[in-house]
Amino acid sequence: MIFNFNKAVITASLFITASFGIVFFSCNTDEKQLSDVEPQVIQVDTTKIPDNKFGKAVKYGRSLMLNTAYYIGPKGTKGRFLGNKMNCSNCHQDAGTKLYSFNLMKSHEDYPQYRAREGKILTLAERINNCVMRPHNGKPLPLDGEEMVALLSYFKWINSFVPKGEPFPGQKNKSIELPATAANPEQGQVLYDMHCVRCHGKEGEGLLQKDKSTYQYPPLWGPEGYQPGSSMHRNIKQAQWLKANMPHDKATAEKPFLTDKEALNIAAFVNSDKIHKRPNPKNFDYPHAEEKAIDYAHQPFVDPFSEEQHRLGPYQPIIDYLNSKGYTPTY
Repeated sequence: MIFNFNKAVITASLFITASFGIVFFSCNTDEKQLSDVEPQVIQVDTTKIPDNKFGKAVKYGRSLMLNTAYYIGPKGTKGRFLGNKMNCSNCHQDAGTKLYSFNLMKSHEDYPQYRAREGKILTLAERINNCVMRPHNGKPLPLDGEEMVALLSYFKWINSFVPKGEPFPGQKNKSIELPATAANPEQGQVLYDMHCVRCHGKEGEGLLQKDKSTYQYPPLWGPEGYQPGSSMHRNIKQAQWLKANMPHDKATAEKPFLTDKEALNIAAFVNSDKIHKRPNPKNFDYPHAEEKAIDYAHQPFVDPFSEEQHRLGPYQPIIDYLNSKGYTPTY
């Protein structure tokens, strides 16, 4: 399957390896550069959450990551901000601490930062609301509300377990080799039926938990799915995530199950707007076309390639063209 609702509680001592070489949500750093660096061991220990008011906020923030829909979903107990019943941990697994799974342990340190998708500098709170509005199809959390403060507190706390100023392997999703041919949605459907349908359903509808409050396995398209403006709707970005994480009971970052090409083909099928409907975004972002990620397949572009090639590839001609014109290709 593709996306696993990993609700497992972070164990009292969760060990992860880390060293140098990647920036939070950066676009094209090669993790192979890190292979010769001696790793550090970082201990994430939930028993060290302080027993005070700040610690209470940290615990609530972590609960929000794992049980987002329960608290702030369409029928949330603390407010109704999400437009669907997915949880943050669907993509940011283990409450944002799993390596190669849109890891969030550097987020508190790395924001504010310039975001090409919005064309401006965003605070971490604004970045959180981007997720609330896009993958969750919701409305922004109040910046001074209990939920936003709790999430920011949690991100500050998990940031305390990583080296300051030093990016680490797993902070970014797993890198993939871009094939010389275009991704194939038809082959992706075959792979989806083999590996993903058992959890996410034939129609990508996902599987709700028994109480219907959220999903055991999230929807991948349809009215409850993520918007085209979401990072998961970019095929390279999704394939990088799939490589280390799916199928959830077979793949690990150290031993991926899917090949790079297979991951791209699955992403091409799941994200095909010709095959699947999903919620319509209000805009397609990237106000500066020259900063647009190469797999963000919406006009305008500063290159002569079609939306279809930006969506499916081959990507190397796009990269070569952008480099020849002095632009920085990102993905």
